[in-house]
Amino acid sequence: MEHLPIFLRLRSAPTVVVGGGRVAQRKIDLLLRCGADVTVVAPELREDLTQYAAAGRIRHLAEAFQPHHLDGARIAIGATDRKAVNTAVSEAARARAIPINVVDDPELSTFIFPAIIDRSPVVVAVGSAGNAPVLTRWVREQIEALLPATLGALARFIGERRKAVQLALMPSARRPFWERIVGGKVGSQVLRGDERSAQGDFERELRATQLTASAATGDAGLGEVYLIGAGPGDPDLLTLRALQLLQQADVVLYDRLVPPAVLERCRRDAQRVFVGKGTTQGARGPHTDQEQIHELLVRFARQGLRVARLKGGDPFVFGRGGEEIEVLTRHGISYVVVPGITAALGAGAAAGIPLTHRKLAQSLTLVTGHPLEDDALDWHALARPHQTIVFYMGVAHLGHIVSRLRAAGAPPTLPAALIERATLPGQRTLRGTLENIAERGREAHICPPALFLVGEVAALNIEAGIEAIAPREAAGLPEPSE
Repeated sequence: MEHLPIFLRLRSAPTVVVGGGRVAQRKIDLLLRCGADVTVVAPELREDLTQYAAAGRIRHLAEAFQPHHLDGARIAIGATDRKAVNTAVSEAARARAIPINVVDDPELSTFIFPAIIDRSPVVVAVGSAGNAPVLTRWVREQIEALLPATLGALARFIGERRKAVQLALMPSARRPFWERIVGGKVGSQVLRGDERSAQGDFERELRATQLTASAATGDAGLGEVYLIGAGPGDPDLLTLRALQLLQQADVVLYDRLVPPAVLERCRRDAQRVFVGKGTTQGARGPHTDQEQIHELLVRFARQGLRVARLKGGDPFVFGRGGEEIEVLTRHGISYVVVPGITAALGAGAAAGIPLTHRKLAQSLTLVTGHPLEDDALDWHALARPHQTIVFYMGVAHLGHIVSRLRAAGAPPTLPAALIERATLPGQRTLRGTLENIAERGREAHICPPALFLVGEVAALNIEAGIEAIAPREAAGLPEPSE
């Protein structure tokens, strides 16, 4: 993050704009909306600004810029079409420790103007550190389309009642109360302009919350647990429901397969607890037994907290989600399961390998490769043709998996692929056959998290079209006989 997004209170603050043209006017209009005391330094003003000066909305100094013009200013803006003047404004501002923005010149600026969505008092700012203003405006348009025009009215409604809620409710009850107001009937009424009805329902909701809190005699009651699938790693693959609950959770228990970019989508003030297992490369903390995870889920929920159990992939695909809901049910704790894109689906899509194909694979089997119980798997079934097998957590046992498949009848020429860090920066896809994939994986230093995929689809070349098979030599296959 190159710039810290902050909101400055500029009402009556002395502000200097150097320049009197169209670009300067855009900045002046914005400053006047904030109530700033604007002085414009420019030999000449465009017509609109001349009218501003005549009406007393701005102060005009019809002079060439001099450093002393910035004395006492809260912020300064350089908006001329002359590089030398803009540079002089920047140097004078920096010498006086005054924040300076030079329009379209990030190098001369210490702050930038973001693209703004104004639903005052709700204001959303979008910036790109000056790199892509067109993209920034596009993002602003996307956000603006999502926000009701009456959002400001809801913010004012809430602001006018915050003191009453603070006096009526304990701190632990306030956030859930406001979430019900914003997302429920009262919020909808305010957004459609019916504040009279909203006030009545607000008062009833507040009284009901007070009674509930009193009946609890200080006990926060049971919280709830969200078992959330984080997907294969790319934060853009989180579901909308996952994002919503991550923003509500008070505590987040996460494992080593959850990358920092996904954790950034959690509520900023949520407590984050690492509960990873094992000492595999990429772990970010000590080993946590599954029983310890169960204890943490129950303990936090009994404190009345909303707990997100954030897992890589999907909670019910080798995520031990079933064990966790058994414990929660036993303790009478409510839970919500949010499916995630399991690693096999994400890896196949990211690597361009369809997991099923009408001509090549009519079934898909997901297998855990860690730990590998020989007597628990039907290796002969796994070795049959016209299917796709995806081994999770199997890189450490790759040689053993290959040996068992070949012993069960899988041909050495069967295509296979290793997909490392699927959907994440640094993703690698290594193709081969059962005959050479283990050796290729060792030579390439493939490390977890990685999936091992076996089946004819591993030789497909999607970039050349779904029906085209990759060159046989690229997959390690021999040339067909005459």
